[in-house]
Amino acid sequence: MGKSRTKRFKRPQFSPTGDCQAEAVAAANGTEGEEDDGPAAELLEKLQHPSAEVRECACAGLARLVQQRPALPGLARRDAVRRLGPLLLDPSLAVRETAAGALRNLSACGGFEVCDDMVTKDIMTPLVALLKECSAGLDSNEMSPQEKKDQNRNSIENIANEAMNVLWNICECSSRAVSIFNKEGCLEIVLKFLSRFPTNVDLAISVAYCLQTVTEDNPELLKSFSAPGLHVLESAMLSPVSSMEYILLKTLVAGTIWNLKDIIPSKSQAEIINAILKVLSDVLDLDTGETVIRMQEAEKQRLESAAETEDVLESTSRDALMEDDEMEEIPHKRKVRRKTFVSDLLPSTDKELRETIALLTAQQTALEIIVNMCCTEDPSDDEWEELSSSDESDAFMENSFSECGGRLLSPLCLSHEVHTAFTNYLIPKKIFEKTAFPNSTAVDLCSRSPTWKSLIRKMNTIQCRALVCLQSLVSLLDVDHLGGPAALQTLAQHLSQLLFSQPDFAEHVDFLEAISSALRALLQTMASKNISQCMTPNQLMTLCTAGIHSGNTGVRVNVVSILGITGSVLAKEDGTLETLKTIGCFLLEVATKDPSLVVAGEALDALFDVFADGKEAERASVQIKLLSALKEFQPVFKMKIRKEGRGKYSPDQLCVLDNVKMNLRRFVAYQETVEKRLTT
Repeated sequence: MGKSRTKRFKRPQFSPTGDCQAEAVAAANGTEGEEDDGPAAELLEKLQHPSAEVRECACAGLARLVQQRPALPGLARRDAVRRLGPLLLDPSLAVRETAAGALRNLSACGGFEVCDDMVTKDIMTPLVALLKECSAGLDSNEMSPQEKKDQNRNSIENIANEAMNVLWNICECSSRAVSIFNKEGCLEIVLKFLSRFPTNVDLAISVAYCLQTVTEDNPELLKSFSAPGLHVLESAMLSPVSSMEYILLKTLVAGTIWNLKDIIPSKSQAEIINAILKVLSDVLDLDTGETVIRMQEAEKQRLESAAETEDVLESTSRDALMEDDEMEEIPHKRKVRRKTFVSDLLPSTDKELRETIALLTAQQTALEIIVNMCCTEDPSDDEWEELSSSDESDAFMENSFSECGGRLLSPLCLSHEVHTAFTNYLIPKKIFEKTAFPNSTAVDLCSRSPTWKSLIRKMNTIQCRALVCLQSLVSLLDVDHLGGPAALQTLAQHLSQLLFSQPDFAEHVDFLEAISSALRALLQTMASKNISQCMTPNQLMTLCTAGIHSGNTGVRVNVVSILGITGSVLAKEDGTLETLKTIGCFLLEVATKDPSLVVAGEALDALFDVFADGKEAERASVQIKLLSALKEFQPVFKMKIRKEGRGKYSPDQLCVLDNVKMNLRRFVAYQETVEKRLTT
């Protein structure tokens, strides 16, 4: 069987603070797809108004409008990007900020096509100019009078924060934007913004998101990093502040530093690895379920206290009015009172929610970084992680090790430094803990609150990321680093319990893909080490029957591979004839009827493994008429590759499919000898 390879995680496509729920509302109301350029036309017209207040209101209106997907085509037709772009340099700071906010939402909700179109329409020119002006403005403010300095600095930093989010979203979606980032020297600007992390963590987080995006697979930018720039990153990652926002900041910066591994001096590499993993370990130590419960209780108490404060203030105001009436009767008695607003006494209304989201995002990011640390740098990972034949996969692994030579930090060559650090910081154990279902009390509390309900999905995402992370660790770490054979059997039982404790597991596609990937890697490792497996045939077929009907190709590939791994083990044992026949019929059905050549190829690969050797396997193959079925399917498979391959699959995928086709011819010849021997 081919070894499963984990897909590297890219940064999230959109800003986590972007709110695109309006699209779902429109769909629910039955308005999705309707064209209404009325609001767009009016708002875009007002962008040219001589009044700064009108321009600001128009930008704010567009910021809300772009969250509705049906409005996007109309905005594109009316060239909204070209009309908003100049307002990034408007004389009014308020207009600049709201224009950047509108572009931020547009880039977040519009997707790859909109972001690419924004680059085509030259949004990067005013955006880069705005970032440069913000940088210069922060420098000039250092010499301003205190009052003016505080007011302007806050405005400039707010504008910079919005602009950084636009830059992040666009660079995530467009390689042309990243090239412009490189050529325009944006690195120095964003590092200056990052250096303000002690006083503006929101801006620093936006910068860290952007940096993690632009430093990935960007050797040209790596050349631009200087020692002072690396020091800024180091200072942010090692910040002693432990609030949840700073935990997120440190996690993002750790991911950026990992991307810079190739330029870190060799004498510092071991130290940097330990510093990165220390940050990730500390993040994973935190119990998100307990945090959700605690923060919801804190929010409840704060709101109750605020309500009591409001009652006191209303009572005070009534008393004050009576006192004022009395003072009118005594003119010589003077009393000066500052007008008090309830809002003066209330903190930000979503403080606890924002902090909790920051922690959940930090944990998800930490798990993604660990996956990326474990993954190969092979460019075909994104194209063909689902299917690889045994010959090609083994050759790939051997080549990966030989090509790495002695490079300390090359993935798959982390056998000493990273493996040791993983063990020292108990990374496998902490990831194992994160694979459990979210805290049921926390989920229940979130489900009752409209504002907290979205956190349920975030908690589920952390579980899925942990399962993918587990897949990577099981594939790469030695069995001893994972706790030995007994620990792997315990892990297999844990995954089985997770899977079958949910009767509707097939409906949760993300979870099913993640857990089937982890099971595939674990069973492969156990089979290679001759460790007995613990899934019963009934459990196995339940998983595979549910998984093969999934619309997700990755799920179908995983369950087919799991069948192949388990079947190849059973083929060497006695008394497994009926189970092998069931597995064989199932795999034949998938190979001949699945619409995806990727899945069909994996099913054929699994058949080759299951029926390659063993007396029980030979008897089963004859009884299910495997040879005649494969002979009939062989020309069909060749024709499908010829007709569908070029248009639907990448060159790497076609190469693997050709390998499967060649192995099919060899396997048919082998089965002919088996059948002749058993029937004569």
